[in-house]
Amino acid sequence: MLAPSLTPGALVVLESTTYPGTTQALLVPALEAGSGLVAGADFLVGYSPERIDPGNREWTLTTTPKIVSGIDAASAKATEAFYQSIVDHTVLVSSPAAAEMAKLLENTFRHVNIALVNELAMFAADLDIDVWEAIDAASTKPFGFMRFTPGAGVGGHCLPIDPSYLSWTVRQRLGRSFRFVELANDVNEHMPDYVAGRIAAALNRRGQAVSRSKILVLGLAYKRNSSDARESPSVALLERLVQEGADVSVADPHVVETRPISPDIRRVDANLVEVRRADLVVLVTDHDAFDYELIASEAGWVLDTRHRMRGPRVEYL
Repeated sequence: MLAPSLTPGALVVLESTTYPGTTQALLVPALEAGSGLVAGADFLVGYSPERIDPGNREWTLTTTPKIVSGIDAASAKATEAFYQSIVDHTVLVSSPAAAEMAKLLENTFRHVNIALVNELAMFAADLDIDVWEAIDAASTKPFGFMRFTPGAGVGGHCLPIDPSYLSWTVRQRLGRSFRFVELANDVNEHMPDYVAGRIAAALNRRGQAVSRSKILVLGLAYKRNSSDARESPSVALLERLVQEGADVSVADPHVVETRPISPDIRRVDANLVEVRRADLVVLVTDHDAFDYELIASEAGWVLDTRHRMRGPRVEYL
């Protein structure tokens, strides 16, 4: 769509997270074929991966350093100049492939470390150790440690999908597997199943089966204080509970769209009536809008996957 509108001197910048080589091997040929112009000679091409953290008021589009690159020196210079008019600081790298790899490294780093603490949380529960206490203690170390916390899984576009671009590239071009990414995928993709198992265990201890139990899930978005439900682990968990015959409700004050979930699932507010109605309340996405004091005090039982509540009827992931 863009190529026919290209004019000499134009700058095209790709921001999508993608595998190394996309800008020069996929984007440039498509632009040239559709425009009849030659990249580098007639128009400029850059790559600058997006770095957006929804809900983060400290690190915004303006304050977050922006990686920039170009297919040649002129393109790199133009791309850098463009973003310098928008953001406080730019980081110029040697090629689009280096910038594409840098973005995948950022996401893969988070993906692998979240998988580490997710698997650790499962083992800690079996060992009767509070993984949250261990994480808090480890976080007091002022060097050599970065805090990551467990949850019901990962969501959005970045973590469930982007690291697989890198794994795919390594397999396609080198014929080898990226074992860390594939292992992280396996752990994080199965976290909703683990949470469903914990729900079943909690109900069993109270003499109930998942089937016909009233379960209130808090959070449909994949990220706290966000309205984005793409690839949300909450959706996978809800589907699993419905398949097992539970009477499932979900509360999320930020997600308006109902498309990601089955029509069999009730959309409700996390109010006193709904909290008391539920046999079990499961916190998946810890929006600040939820009244955690009310939930912890009024719910029959709570499975808190985000460590936001305290009380005698609250258990943690």
